[in-house]
Amino acid sequence: MELGSKLRLLRQQKNLTQEELADRCELTKGYISQLENDLTSPSIATLCDLLNALGSSLSDFFHEEPEEKIVFSESEYIEKQSDGMLWNWVIPNAQKNMMEPVLVELEAGASTQTDFPHEGEEFGFVLEGRIAIVRAGKQHVAKKGESFYFTANKEHFIINKGKSKAKFIWISTPPNF
Repeated sequence: MELGSKLRLLRQQKNLTQEELADRCELTKGYISQLENDLTSPSIATLCDLLNALGSSLSDFFHEEPEEKIVFSESEYIEKQSDGMLWNWVIPNAQKNMMEPVLVELEAGASTQTDFPHEGEEFGFVLEGRIAIVRAGKQHVAKKGESFYFTANKEHFIINKGKSKAKFIWISTPPNF
């Protein structure tokens, strides 16, 4: 951990100069500069004084949140292929999240397996082709550029109604795929 840069950031967030922080802690401006440039290390007592003057605590100062992964590349996708279907989980381990997006490709005439009623909602966006969302026995056709949305409280599945491959993003909440 780079103690100095973290102290500098806290000081700057409080709009304090090095001299103002030094005065509040009965230290010198030079010592604050050395701390911020990692040229020296403070005692625990001095660090506590500094953090108190900066409105922080030891536990807050040393608590580090893990970096949240935001962007995922195609090489991280998890792929499953079966019976004219290609599933790509575009967010690895999405089942631990509140929603689970998948990129689905269906060959002509292929369909997903029947999904039984469950809590939650389903959303999709058709990238290529023409599909039918079959929910409670009723078909709802969606083509390229169209989206679909429904509650998942009835039996449902998707079938490719076109003569070529259909490709769509399907998001389920809570995760269900």
